[in-house]
Amino acid sequence: MDHLKEIRERQQEKRRYYHPIQKDYATFLETSEETGGERTLIEVELAPGGGNTPHYHLTYDEHFEVLDGTLEVQLGKAARVLSPGEKAIAYKTVLHRFHNPTSEPARFLVELRPGHSGFEKALKVAYGLAGDGRAAANGAPRNPYHLALVFEWGEGRLTGVFSLIEPLFRLLAKRARRKGLDRELEERYCR
Repeated sequence: MDHLKEIRERQQEKRRYYHPIQKDYATFLETSEETGGERTLIEVELAPGGGNTPHYHLTYDEHFEVLDGTLEVQLGKAARVLSPGEKAIAYKTVLHRFHNPTSEPARFLVELRPGHSGFEKALKVAYGLAGDGRAAANGAPRNPYHLALVFEWGEGRLTGVFSLIEPLFRLLAKRARRKGLDRELEERYCR
């Protein structure tokens, strides 16, 4: 039994990604491919003060379930503080974000329904670029072409004044694909 446990742990390590700027881990428990497109399931270990910016998605819902610690989830204009065992859902097109408001790490599940292979690719590439020192102080890829591809793959949408740069991102992503940068990033970070 210990041997099987060791094998599972090694396999899990290959599916675990670390972002050195954000100081968080994302572990793929189930991918869209593995579930026939039904869902993507990721365990996130979020550093104190960590989180993301408000955004929304057009084609998938995000389900959050806290395992350890505290997680603040903003859904629209309302924010909820979740404790272990509590859940929240950010339905598609609903502005949302998550944040760890404490001085202790938080561990939670995020499930995308339906699964989204582009989001999976975006996370792997963004974390890989950060690990290679190719991310800005805010954790985003430094190279505008890389940023545009990650943005497009993950299907994130911004609001307010930031929504004005979305057409520029689409143009940059198109140029990046023509240059073959998408394939280079996939080869390096999505093995």
